[in-house]
Amino acid sequence: MKQFKENVILADADYVDRVAFDLTVNFERMIGRQIPKADMARWADCVALDGGLREGDNEIQVVLIHDKQQTAMKNFVPSDYEKELSGQAFKDHLGEFVFEAHPVETMVSKGDFLADALQMICSEPTVKRVMVIPDSEDPIIYNKVAQVLRQADDGEKRITLFAMQPLTGCQCRQEILGYSLMAALGIRSDEIKE
Repeated sequence: MKQFKENVILADADYVDRVAFDLTVNFERMIGRQIPKADMARWADCVALDGGLREGDNEIQVVLIHDKQQTAMKNFVPSDYEKELSGQAFKDHLGEFVFEAHPVETMVSKGDFLADALQMICSEPTVKRVMVIPDSEDPIIYNKVAQVLRQADDGEKRITLFAMQPLTGCQCRQEILGYSLMAALGIRSDEIKE
């Protein structure tokens, strides 16, 4: 992570992949059809929109943090960190999305790595919008992220935290992660029955 774009999506890719799997299993039973792997570009688009980005010539940096032993996301297309994601980009009506993947080395925990990366991103003056997806189900990781977010100046930056349920302890916008993942998995609202 050298220089940051104006808009940054920072995600624990292993967590996002696990949630996509859980949604797939649950919704296949509920709606009675096979669900394809999540479309990475569609998911990034939805996260950016939920983070407040609008149509334009924007630059969006997608930073995927993952365990070193994981070489790919199992529930996304494209999925291989080294061959298909890191250093790749796509452009659409929101702007250009540039991907980078960072494996977490054994000398540091993923929570510390993510919190340090988030602190660097939030302190960078060129960054205007931050969308962060930590493993919020892990209280140790979430507390580290929440501490960074409490110190970040949300007046200067638009910071959005994505989780599967509303969380307390941070002073920033929040969005439900499941909505963007459902869109990326091709699950339509009209398919969901009560």
